[in-house]
Amino acid sequence: MKGSAFLIVLLIQSFLVSAQSSHVREGNKLFREGKFDEAVERYDKALQENPADLTAMYNRSNALAKKGDKAAAMEGYEKLIHAGKDPRILEKAYYDKGVLHQQQQQLDESILAWMEALKLDPEDTQARENLQKALREKKQQQEQEEKKQENKQKENKEQEKPKPQQSKLNKKQVEQLLKALEQKEKEVQKKMQQKGGSPTRPEKDW
Repeated sequence: MKGSAFLIVLLIQSFLVSAQSSHVREGNKLFREGKFDEAVERYDKALQENPADLTAMYNRSNALAKKGDKAAAMEGYEKLIHAGKDPRILEKAYYDKGVLHQQQQQLDESILAWMEALKLDPEDTQARENLQKALREKKQQQEQEEKKQENKQKENKEQEKPKPQQSKLNKKQVEQLLKALEQKEKEVQKKMQQKGGSPTRPEKDW
């Protein structure tokens, strides 16, 4: 979204510290150091040990988003949304899903994602602000589209109006008219010759 700064909320801290695996902790450390490929590997190890580790799934998606693999990150957020087990992680998944859609110029999808995030957490200030900006941009787009349609309709009507100073005849029509006039001129000349003379200015009877 032009003119707007969006931040991916990173759930590096665990919601359940006591249940957090060593792989997740190591992944979080690598994430903070900007080593996103290595962080993903650690989160993968955590998920191999416990496929239901939602924190590992979420942090892995964030790491993928940070390293630029938006398709894989989106897939991860979708899995968390379909799982729908932890409302706190679910809300963040919707929020970050909206950010990814926004980065790919998918305005409608980002609006829907942020609306879902706010349903789960009405106090999410960033989700609310992003949604407001997205809705304003959507309104502006609609107004611009309506204006374009109005201008297009106006142009079409203007084109349909007769233009008195512009010839309505095309080249073929002009040639046909010239030939018809020449033929008529010959007929007039022939009639005058039959009458015994040819006037200097033959009468045009058409």
